[in-house]
Amino acid sequence: MLNWTDTHAHIYSKEFLPDREDALRRAHEAGVDKIYMPNIDHTSIDAMLEVEMQYPGRCFAMMGLHPCSVKRDFEKELYLVEQWLGKRKFHAVGEMGTDLYWDKTFWEQQKEAFVIQVNWAKKYNLPIVIHCRESMDQTIEILEPLVDRNLRGIFHCFSGNVAQAKKVVAMGFYLGIGGVATFKNGGLDKVLPEVPLDRIVLETDSPYLAPVPHRGRRNEPSYIPLIANKVAELMKVTSEELKRSTSANAAKVFGVL
Repeated sequence: MLNWTDTHAHIYSKEFLPDREDALRRAHEAGVDKIYMPNIDHTSIDAMLEVEMQYPGRCFAMMGLHPCSVKRDFEKELYLVEQWLGKRKFHAVGEMGTDLYWDKTFWEQQKEAFVIQVNWAKKYNLPIVIHCRESMDQTIEILEPLVDRNLRGIFHCFSGNVAQAKKVVAMGFYLGIGGVATFKNGGLDKVLPEVPLDRIVLETDSPYLAPVPHRGRRNEPSYIPLIANKVAELMKVTSEELKRSTSANAAKVFGVL
């Protein structure tokens, strides 16, 4: 039986220290059998790899540098990412991207780190998982000249408009849809009906952005079906159709069947 895939969850984070085993049991009971874990920076690598080792075939690690961790010493962080990419197999270069929400101080460095990581994704034939908070247009502008037939990936936590969604799809990328789809003023009610089903993947971004009715509390992978119910409603498909399509899309992106 085909199950759900959570394409973006920080299940290794400290928020899950008290009950990670229970959270993963709940995910399994909810039919979520694959969870992809994005890296942040050097501080998250050990915990992420330990969870991957404890739950083989269920939790899969990415390797990248989050834009909010791009500071003056970002070259040191990138050197570590490059070392790890050369050591072993990861399932994506991520979480990488740009962020103009928290701090604009290192915008030029963010752009440089973005391009470097895209080129590593091409070198290792890996997808990229893109963070772009308050920087969607700028990220698309940076990415467009770098796109080729081998580059693939996900615009994680997509919360843009219809025009931006169409640009993402035209580049051959996927929209990562999470709890925002359930928010009253999230805006995805206008976007999702305009997006092809074969360009959507589901995510939680646990422990952040919990869907309604858990909004404001800790998110977890077992909430994927809650997100899926709303997405299916907006896209006018059945839950089973959405499950088949989003799981197949995730398998195409990450290369894990």
